[in-house]
Amino acid sequence: MVQSHQVTVEGLEKLNEELKKLRTVDRQVTVKRMAAARELGDLSENADYHDAREQLAFIEGRIQELEQTIKHAQVVTAKAGGSEVIQIGSKVVLQMDKQSVSYELVGANEGDPAAGKLSMESPVGSALIGRKAKEQVSVATPGGTIQYIITSVA
Repeated sequence: MVQSHQVTVEGLEKLNEELKKLRTVDRQVTVKRMAAARELGDLSENADYHDAREQLAFIEGRIQELEQTIKHAQVVTAKAGGSEVIQIGSKVVLQMDKQSVSYELVGANEGDPAAGKLSMESPVGSALIGRKAKEQVSVATPGGTIQYIITSVA
C-alpha cells in the first residue's frame, strides 16, 4: 500500500522547485564534473571521479524520492474562515509559562521551527492535532514534560 504524504500548497511548491533544480542544474553539473574527472585518466585512484559518482547517485535517489512524494502528495489546506480544531495549515499561538510562540502546522517534510513551521509529526505538532483554543497540552520531551496552553487557532 502506498502511503500518501500530507503537505501544504507551499510545501508542494517547494518539493517541485527542489525536483526541478535537481533535474536541470545539479544533475548536469555533477555529470560534467564526472566527465572532467574521467579525462584525468586512471579512475581507480581518482577521488574526484568517485566523489562525483557518489554525488550523482545521491541526486538520482533524491529525485526518485521527490517524484514519489509528489505523486502521492495529499495537499491539505486550512478551511476557509479558519477552524476551531487544529489541523495541518492551522496557525496556532501557544503559551508556555509567560512566553508566547506562534507556529503554522505543516506536513512532515516541511517542518522548520525557526521559521515558525511546525511539522505535524513532531512531538508538539502531533500533540496539537485535533485540539482547540484554550486547551492545555502536555508534550513529553527528552528534558521532561512541557505544558502548553493553546491561546488561539486560525
